[in-house]
Amino acid sequence: MCLAIPARIVSEPNEIEMAEVDILGVKRHVSLMMTPDAKIGDHVLVHAGFAIQKIDEDFAAESLDMLRRMGIKHADELAAEIDGAPEPAEVPAS
Repeated sequence: MCLAIPARIVSEPNEIEMAEVDILGVKRHVSLMMTPDAKIGDHVLVHAGFAIQKIDEDFAAESLDMLRRMGIKHADELAAEIDGAPEPAEVPAS
């Protein structure tokens, strides 16, 4: 199952289409390659480092509220979800 997190764009994209987004106070750089019409102030869904879809502010707020009700209460927990699963345990050499 995949999880996309609502975020607000807070910087202009650079020459490689990366922009800074704000997710509950946590700042991350994501690619806007899949949402070329997105601009500062727009809300987007972020998955695996990519803004995959523009969304409106109400949908963003509803989605964040739903995540809070699911148990994600703090921005650092949300950032951990965005950054991906924890590193797998090392497998001993045979």
